Amino acid sequence: MKASTLFAALLLSGAAFATDVTYGEHGMALFGGKDGLYASHLPMFHAPHDYQVILQVHVADAATDAALRRRLDGKTALWTVAPEKFELSRLAPQASTPLKQFKADLVLGHFEQGGKTQYAASTIVVDKVIMYRKLSPEQRASGTATYTQIGNGKQRYLVKQIDSRPDYDHILSYRAAPGAATDDITVIKQDLRQPSPAELATALHTRSDAIKGTIYFYTDDLK
Repeated sequence: MKASTLFAALLLSGAAFATDVTYGEHGMALFGGKDGLYASHLPMFHAPHDYQVILQVHVADAATDAALRRRLDGKTALWTVAPEKFELSRLAPQASTPLKQFKADLVLGHFEQGGKTQYAASTIVVDKVIMYRKLSPEQRASGTATYTQIGNGKQRYLVKQIDSRPDYDHILSYRAAPGAATDDITVIKQDLRQPSPAELATALHTRSDAIKGTIYFYTDDLK
């Protein structure tokens, strides 16, 4: 192949790659424990971050995975994932080249707000895509907030569905009663205020002290 032809082919290949507007560094909140480890993409209302994505994952290195689960295990301290760049579209249900794993630093605290790396360059394996939703950039009010339950055992988590603008990203931990339903729950939404433990407990048909607390709450990226 002539040099000029090869150069043109490389340019075309690069152009095709660049057309995927979801390519970027997709930071995530990390939560879970011995029963499951989860990563929730930190969304915005603009590309490449305009998707709400929740993954069930594990760390390829077994010792790191076990240590991480022990340190998290239902607690409310914030951990985040600072990954290498990739196309978020590869996590879509019908992706032609699904993303199976990626490298990332695992950070205690927010990786962009003074967090401290605890496990550098870890290989994160994607076990399951729990949620993949495109966000609408349109201004829209909502009188309710819907939360998806993550996990089906005693230790569970609630993640708010981003469905209005402005909105808030909210992840919290709670202790479920034996045999509790795993359905989504809905509470009254009052501007960008966090629902109280009592409001969430009522929607879950449980006691207020079952709500262990907030892992992540943020509004600035969703205005």
